[in-house]
Amino acid sequence: MSLITIVLNILLPPLAVFMQHGLGTTFLISLILTALAWLPGIIHAFIVNS
Repeated sequence: MSLITIVLNILLPPLAVFMQHGLGTTFLISLILTALAWLPGIIHAFIVNS
């Protein structure tokens, strides 16, 4: 995992997931989790992008 991906996982989790996996269910899940609460979105982004 690059430094850019780590920073994006923290600041903009849906963007980091989109850059790794494109549009799909993982992106939508990340978007929903980030909209509901920021921390679950970060956790999901790190799990998906690891």
